[in-house]
Amino acid sequence: MTVRTRFAPSPTGYLHLGGLRSALYTYLFAKKNGGTFILRIEDTDQEREVPGAVELIYKSMRQAGLFYDEGPDVGGEYGPYIQTQRRDTYLPYAMQLVESGAAYPCFCTKEELQQRRDEATARGEQWKYDKHCLNIPKEEALRRMQSGEPFVIRQNVPTTGVASFEDAIYGHVEAPCDTLDDNVLIKQDGLPTYNFANVIDDHLMGITHVMRGTEYLSSTPKYNLLYEALGWTPPVYIHMSPVMKDSSRKLSKRYGDPSFEDLLSQGYVRDAIINFIALLGWCPDVKKYGEKEFFTMDELIEAFDLSGLSKCPAIFNTEKLLWFNHEYISRMPLDEYQKMATPWFDKVLAGKNMDYTMLSTLMHTRTEIFSKVPEMIAFLAELPEYDIDIYTHKKMKTDAAISLKALELALPALEAIEDFTEENVKAVLMDLAAKNEMKNGQIMWPVRIAISGLASTPGGATEIAYLLGKDETLRRIRLGMDKLQSNG
Repeated sequence: MTVRTRFAPSPTGYLHLGGLRSALYTYLFAKKNGGTFILRIEDTDQEREVPGAVELIYKSMRQAGLFYDEGPDVGGEYGPYIQTQRRDTYLPYAMQLVESGAAYPCFCTKEELQQRRDEATARGEQWKYDKHCLNIPKEEALRRMQSGEPFVIRQNVPTTGVASFEDAIYGHVEAPCDTLDDNVLIKQDGLPTYNFANVIDDHLMGITHVMRGTEYLSSTPKYNLLYEALGWTPPVYIHMSPVMKDSSRKLSKRYGDPSFEDLLSQGYVRDAIINFIALLGWCPDVKKYGEKEFFTMDELIEAFDLSGLSKCPAIFNTEKLLWFNHEYISRMPLDEYQKMATPWFDKVLAGKNMDYTMLSTLMHTRTEIFSKVPEMIAFLAELPEYDIDIYTHKKMKTDAAISLKALELALPALEAIEDFTEENVKAVLMDLAAKNEMKNGQIMWPVRIAISGLASTPGGATEIAYLLGKDETLRRIRLGMDKLQSNG
């Protein structure tokens, strides 16, 4: 049997992280088993569709490195892969169910349904559809359908017995039939509901394994009733535990939790996100991989196994993701770092003619997330306001008076440098300290403060001076001297 899996998102906006994990696991399972990974767009709920969301899904899948073998924009022999383009597919199967008694047309209006729902609530009962239209004679029902009277088609769930299925993670799952609702299969607009379309499409597309969140555990018994009524063999079900923001709620777009695109735009690295997401609810074989946490996509494919999936909800730990991101950034080649960092450097340094290779060397291992880079290097664009107390440093043995002396010595020495390189600046300042019997820090620290305004910077006095260039370095040292003299 050739494994065929599918990721079937609704086009309601950006790809949220729970959806990304579902797509990732589905992709990994297919590739691990030499199978086919399919993208299907489930857009039958037209009211919730967001314009442009389908294209966003394509883009997100490409950005995530989840390349599907079949899908709307790549084709395949089981297309179309967008459900609204398959709308004529579903009604014949619904009518087959009507003919067999496994479904029936319903003519209840929204107002009638709401009235009966309100009456049940008033009695303290939980309402589900009461099979009001089930006993309409078939001939009469067909006549009313053909006359243009609005109708839906509902599943006829048995009132006794149990509906059940086997799940690869949760084992045997069943529900008493009298607790299940007669779901709508075909809506008044002629489009199927998710509950019906996913069954029909999974069968027609030859899907062998359905991987989805545990929110569908309660619905799957009803799906199996449809498979049975149509005489089809259901797929293998693999329900995955949810990704939680904390112990009380799931990650959700409506609470402002980030999407995959949000994380990318914030400067997280794609591979770090994928690696982190893969470990949310799945653990590689400890005997084989030990405590290994860092995996390439190919390594994830090799390591992925259903036995590593957990039934317990996974908590999305932002600090852990940040740590992953820092590790990935620190391990990337310098030229790759510079390529990714350059747009962030440009946000504050565009037009400054600054040596980005030197800046990349200083920032490479200090960068946790690229969106923090602009604020970390903003001092290079404009000297921030600072208090003279910052010149005092016990370890460097400096205070305001020593710092003023250091700057007065450094200014003419730096002015005399013709080739203003980092090496030459360092040599001049070190020589200056030696000639004046001062510790290196007593020269370097005041210069660093004067030209950066900060106690903590990427790089020291000589690297910063080189990046700023001779003229700007001298200008800032003069400002530092003025500040120290005016407070003396």
